[in-house]
Amino acid sequence: MTTLTAHGTDTLTRDALTVLQPGFTGTSAPDWLLRRLGEGLASVGLFGRNIASPEQLASLTAQLRAERDDVLVAIDEEGGDVTRLEVRSGSSFPGNHALGAVDDVELTRSVAAELGRRLAACGVNLNWAPSADVNSNPANPVIGVRSFGADTGLVSRHTAAYVTGLQSAGVAACTKHFPGHGDTAVDSHHDMPRIDVGLDVLHERELAPFRAAIAAGTRAVMSAHILVPALDPDRPATLSRRILTGLLREELGYEGLIVTDGMEMQAISATYGIERGSVLAIAAGADAICVGGGLADDDTVLRLRDALVAAVHAGDLPEERLADAAARVRSLARWTSEPGAAEHSGGAPDSGIGLVAARRAVTVTRGEHAAPVTEPPYVAAFTPVANIAVGDETPWGVAAELERLLPGTETGSFSGADAGTAALAAAGDRRIVAVVRDAHRHAWMAQALDTLLAARPDTVVVEMGVPQAPPRGALHVATHGAARVCGLAAAEVIVAG
Repeated sequence: MTTLTAHGTDTLTRDALTVLQPGFTGTSAPDWLLRRLGEGLASVGLFGRNIASPEQLASLTAQLRAERDDVLVAIDEEGGDVTRLEVRSGSSFPGNHALGAVDDVELTRSVAAELGRRLAACGVNLNWAPSADVNSNPANPVIGVRSFGADTGLVSRHTAAYVTGLQSAGVAACTKHFPGHGDTAVDSHHDMPRIDVGLDVLHERELAPFRAAIAAGTRAVMSAHILVPALDPDRPATLSRRILTGLLREELGYEGLIVTDGMEMQAISATYGIERGSVLAIAAGADAICVGGGLADDDTVLRLRDALVAAVHAGDLPEERLADAAARVRSLARWTSEPGAAEHSGGAPDSGIGLVAARRAVTVTRGEHAAPVTEPPYVAAFTPVANIAVGDETPWGVAAELERLLPGTETGSFSGADAGTAALAAAGDRRIVAVVRDAHRHAWMAQALDTLLAARPDTVVVEMGVPQAPPRGALHVATHGAARVCGLAAAEVIVAG
C-alpha cells in the first residue's frame, strides 16, 4: 500500500481531493486552500463569513482562479431568507415562497437570472439552489418559505424556471434537497428526519419538481440527509445507492453532478461520522462532498481525502466510482468556464426586479380598523429561533424600512409567554406594528397577538413566514418571506394603508 504525503499528486489522491467541496474561514483564501487547489481540489464553498462586499468577493474568487482557473466556487444563495451575498443587510431578492405566491414563471426566471448575474459578476459559478421541496407539512421547521409552496405543480414549474434563469447567467443550479425535504417535521441539521409515505405519493409529489429540474437541464442536484423507508429503509438518501444511483441516475435519467448536503450536519456526523459518511456517499453515487459550513479547515480536507484513498485501498470504494465522481466535477467546472455557459441574455443590470417581485408577492387583508400608519409607530418583532440554514446574522422585519419612511419609528424584539404584555408596555400610546414569522407554529406568538389585538384593535400585523394562520389585525400584510425587499414592500403598504 502506497504511503501518501500531503504533496502526493498521484491520480487517486487527486481524485479524492477533486470530489471535496470544503469551506474556510476569513475573507481571503488561506495558504492551505491554495495549496490544495494546486494538488487537485476543484471546488470551494463560500458562506456568509467569507463575504464582506461584492468587491471583496470578486477579489477572493480571482485569488482562487489564479491558482486554478476552472475552480468551482459554490455558495448557498437562495435569495429571500437564506442569503450569503447580503448576509448583513438582507436580500435584494424575495425567496421561493414569495415567487410561488405570485405564480408568474417569467418573473421567477427573471429574478433567478438577475441573481445569477450578480453571482457571476463576483466570480461565483455554482449556486446550491433552488430548493425544490414541496412544503406539504406546515410544521416543517427548516423548509417553510424556502419552498415555492405546497402545490406540486406550482413547485415544479417554478423550479424549472429558476434553474433556467440562473443557468442563463452561466451559474450552475444545484436543485435540492433530493428526494424532497418538504414533508418533515425535523431539521436535518440536528437529527435524522423521516418521510413515511408510499412510493406513489413520492413519485406524484416529492419527485415531480426534480423531474422538472432535470428536464430544464439542472447541472447539479443536492441530496438530503433524510430517511425515506419506501425507497431505502436502512440508509438516508445521501448514503443510499438505491436513491442516488437507482432512482436519480437510472430511473430519472439524471446525468449531472450529485452533491451532498453538508456532511457535518448531525443527521450524518452524529450517526456515521463524516469520514465514513463521505465514503458511503461517494460509493452510493454522490460526486461531490459538501463540508465546511461548520468544519472549515485543512485538517478536515485531509481527513476526508485520506478516508477516501484508504477506502479504495481497502476495497470499500471502487476506484472507478471515485474516478467517475471526479470526472463529473471536472466536467461541471469545464461547463462553467466555457464562453457559452452564460447566454448574456441582456436585461438592465440591477433592474430592481427583486423589489418588483416582493411588491407583487404581498397579500393585504384589511380589517374594520384599517387605516394607514401616518405617525412613527412602535414595531414589535416577535422573534422565533432562526433555523441554521437561515442563520441569525441576517436582519429581517419592517422596522428599518418604516424608520426610513416614518423617521422616529421605534422597535423592540420579544419572545416567550409574556411577549404581548411586554410589547404593549414598550409601545406606550404609539400605533403598533406586530411582525411575526410562522405564527401558526408558535403558540406563544399567537397568544401575543391575542393580547395586542384585545388592547389595541388598530394593530397592524405583518406575517413574514408562511401565512397559515387566519389574517387578523386592522391591516394584515403577508409578505411570504423575510428578505429585506419583502420588508420594504410591507412598509410601503403600511404607510399607504
